[in-house]
Amino acid sequence: MQRLQDRVAVITGAGSGIGLATARRFAAEGARVVCADVSPEAGKAAADEVGGEFVACDVSDEESVRALFDGVAERHGRVDIAFNNAGISPPDDDSILVTGIEAWERVLRVNTTSVFFCCKYAIPHMQRQGKGSIINTASFVALLGAATSQIAYTASKGGVLAMTRELGVQFAREGIRINALCPGPVATPLLMELFAKDPERAARRLVHVPMGRFAEPEEIAAAVAFLASDDASFMTAAQFVVDGGITGAYVTPL
Repeated sequence: MQRLQDRVAVITGAGSGIGLATARRFAAEGARVVCADVSPEAGKAAADEVGGEFVACDVSDEESVRALFDGVAERHGRVDIAFNNAGISPPDDDSILVTGIEAWERVLRVNTTSVFFCCKYAIPHMQRQGKGSIINTASFVALLGAATSQIAYTASKGGVLAMTRELGVQFAREGIRINALCPGPVATPLLMELFAKDPERAARRLVHVPMGRFAEPEEIAAAVAFLASDDASFMTAAQFVVDGGITGAYVTPL
């Protein structure tokens, strides 16, 4: 399918995981992909692979984000899609009893304030066009509580979800759709490395997934492509859950 033919798409955190899978999917659907990442090596490799453009960007820095979107609009003439996906989940984010303020503020800055910046500087370009699609990466943890807490991450994704809902309503009549993607746990290299070191931690999470496995990045990318495309033309201010059934489950299959 070529649902995104010639549309200009900006992806933050494009160098790995969901961002990289989405860059590949967007390119396959005809988009002109701008890969933004804090890592020059990973971001450039992603851009080279999909025939796109790499822009170094620290999403926690307002001027860096402003330059990203203004530069894309200047070079390409428009910004059609913004997939605000960059985020972190560091090991020092744990129970509220042990998580320090530095970890809390770092996670909120990268995961939530960055989405504020990206929307703030993408929306004006979309207003001029009278059309655009923004997809913000939240998480299924914005909808559920967990005893194996990552308190800052959970709070950060709840903030993304609430912010997306408000923006989606505010700009709905200007042709700008803004939706939140809520993935379940995804088999990214980072997560697999973490669980390889702690199989018990992995098993404790897997038991709650009705489908009995983690998502593949490509499965999440397919959901992002849908939200970016006109197939989702009547969707805005929505939480789009792709979680293998986790949020619908009480008791899972044996």
